[in-house]
Amino acid sequence: MASLEDRIAAGRGDIPADLVLRGGQVLDVVTGDMIHGDVAVLDGVIVGIGAEYTAARIEDVAGLVLVPGFIDTHLHIESSLITPFEFDRCVCPRGVTTAICDPHEIANVLGVAGIRYFLDAATRTVMDIRVNLSSCVPSTDMETAGARIEAADLVPLMEHPKVIGLAEFMNYPGAIHRDPAAMAKLKLFEGRHIDGHAPLLSGRDLNAYISAGIRTEHEATTAAEAREKLQKGMRVLIREGSVSKDLDALLPLLTDVTSAYMCLCTDDRNPLDIAEHGHLDYMIRHAIAKGASPLAVYRAASLSAAEAFGLKDRGQIAPGKRADIVALGSLAECDARRVWSGGVEVTDAAFDARDTIPPIGRRSVKAPKVRAESFRSGSNRSDTDVIGILPGKIITEHLHFDIPVQDGDKRPDLARDLTRIAVVERHGKNGNIATGFVKGFGIKKGAIASTVCHDHHNIAVVGADYADMALAANRLSEIEGGFVVAEGGKVLAELALPVAGLMSLLTFEEVRAALVDLRAAARSLGVTLEEPFLQLAFLALPVIPMLKITDRGLVDVAKFEIIG
Repeated sequence: MASLEDRIAAGRGDIPADLVLRGGQVLDVVTGDMIHGDVAVLDGVIVGIGAEYTAARIEDVAGLVLVPGFIDTHLHIESSLITPFEFDRCVCPRGVTTAICDPHEIANVLGVAGIRYFLDAATRTVMDIRVNLSSCVPSTDMETAGARIEAADLVPLMEHPKVIGLAEFMNYPGAIHRDPAAMAKLKLFEGRHIDGHAPLLSGRDLNAYISAGIRTEHEATTAAEAREKLQKGMRVLIREGSVSKDLDALLPLLTDVTSAYMCLCTDDRNPLDIAEHGHLDYMIRHAIAKGASPLAVYRAASLSAAEAFGLKDRGQIAPGKRADIVALGSLAECDARRVWSGGVEVTDAAFDARDTIPPIGRRSVKAPKVRAESFRSGSNRSDTDVIGILPGKIITEHLHFDIPVQDGDKRPDLARDLTRIAVVERHGKNGNIATGFVKGFGIKKGAIASTVCHDHHNIAVVGADYADMALAANRLSEIEGGFVVAEGGKVLAELALPVAGLMSLLTFEEVRAALVDLRAAARSLGVTLEEPFLQLAFLALPVIPMLKITDRGLVDVAKFEIIG
């Protein structure tokens, strides 16, 4: 490791650097200037820019624009359906050199052991994975999760070098109404970073929530909502995931003035979307194409993100900063030609040199065997609460329809796109099965099912045929979790996710290919949603308005209570 004296000497040019990048232009994300001259790196740290240097290794980046490595400020790597090591290989070559993750998906299945798995993996990846400790496991008391994490469980993890602070505090009613368990976690992290999660919260309730010390938030879906959060001291993380797509709505607010307090995140994005569109690189390209200032966009993707989460050692190509550097063909295209993470070039050789760890959470699906009759409705009222999907959002509508009771059951009404949805408890705790109706899938036959079911990760299944719903749900137990599409008594497509029922043991390329088949199979059933599996997963998350379903029943999120 280079000494402080060596770094200073290399910055002066008194001794050679390890690496010099020569011939490119550096985008300064503070002033917006383009800086000519070498970029010198010693032991993974930038020691000089804008001058000529000597080094043991000189790399020609002529004609390229050098920008700071991108920072994804909030994501669940599990939602990429691949292990942290495959995620590293998937997105780091696209310029993402830091990912701030919340492993609460695996934590809801395996508890603290799931968080430890991510912390161990984070010490071995090429990219720098940082962890915010999961704050709400389970997210509420209106669901059955595989584990429960209290404040005392987080204490032994707090000083891990990869830990930043407390992850998205989803139980905003618990915060604003001073629930003792919520207060214990907030007090434990008082003075450290606390990430937020407060969709549609406004006025005095938002004031109260922010007063708890919560400083970042990614759930704003309109410019007005984001503006209020900025005005009240929050850093707004613009999200563009596979389901919740908020970039276009918030772009009018992203300017050279506000970008110092706005960042980018993906939250939940799968390998198929990454392959077809991109990751943070897609957000950057799209924002610039829509007219956003390149300075504002690249600043949000790097320096603003670093500042928001207290990562003072990165976010700018400048002396003393970590050598996270992306060499682009052009700012507008955000086409990463070469990437360095901590001074290490992101190559196959770098990935091959990693020391990986074995996966955990095998055989975690312990669901009861279900039958077609398991999905009948027990209601005797025709007035029916229905979950209304809003494409491109994880917020739902709370709809009401008259659905007649026939032979003791309310059947799916495909003419009105009223489809049966069910959640089956899969952690071996109680065997709960809850049913309801959803509008927006467009499904005409068959069923789709998933163990990716936020945040409790029970089995979620939606379908037009009860027998196919049972087939799909039971198949998930056989393959240790994942996605299944069934129709006519046959499985049409599937993807096994045996790591806690959330992540595959395959490469990201293989997962991407399986997702192509699953998407095609879902469309053969009439499904119209671009990303039906993650959309299904979010229908079970009872901290996102307005109507959701868990294994305990329908949840009116506005009232924060189970209604049936």
